[in-house]
Amino acid sequence: MSLPHTLILHGLGGSGPEHWQNWLAGELAHHGGSVDLPRFSSPDEPELSTWLEELRAHLAAMPAGGSASVAGSGPVAGSGSGSGSVERVVVAHSLAVLLWLHHAAGEFDPGLRVDRVLLVAPPAPDFAGEPLISGFLHPVLDPTVVRRAAVSTRLVVGEGDAYCTVAQAKEMAEALRVEVDVIVGGGHLNVDAGYGEWGAVLKWVRSGRVPVTPR
Repeated sequence: MSLPHTLILHGLGGSGPEHWQNWLAGELAHHGGSVDLPRFSSPDEPELSTWLEELRAHLAAMPAGGSASVAGSGPVAGSGSGSGSVERVVVAHSLAVLLWLHHAAGEFDPGLRVDRVLLVAPPAPDFAGEPLISGFLHPVLDPTVVRRAAVSTRLVVGEGDAYCTVAQAKEMAEALRVEVDVIVGGGHLNVDAGYGEWGAVLKWVRSGRVPVTPR
């Protein structure tokens, strides 16, 4: 089985060298996968419009995929079925989850549609504890636009996350009509919570294995 092209999106402040996102990028590259781990402009003082523009540029640079040419917002049976097509996968952490939701709610471009998205440790949509992310809050929680942006989307939340409770994450998942995995004791699913290596996410990227489990 060939590996997908994986776009890995960091949150506020970026992902340091010990973060599972950097580990994931290294593992995928080691196994011959195509990986894009961009660093957004001003990661410590993010601006939604700038990050959206950069996100869409990286989506546009992805190789052609099975779902990329599908117009409309309906579900697609299977992906990567075209000759020479590559499965397109996005893994977003923290603030990048809200970024993805804003992207999904924007003007639809069928060329930017991907196959699978994993949304990890989102801040609550109305989180008021961090002024630096205020411009990203209150994304549209519409299942139609989420399905339009990706064939399949899954949410992962850590129990005890200071930015989003399990109850809030489940409300998001219900509003978006996506599956949610709860990681017991996972916190914000970052280095501070012990998430450097995270084999379950690697398995999800490689084969779509669910549910996503603790490290």
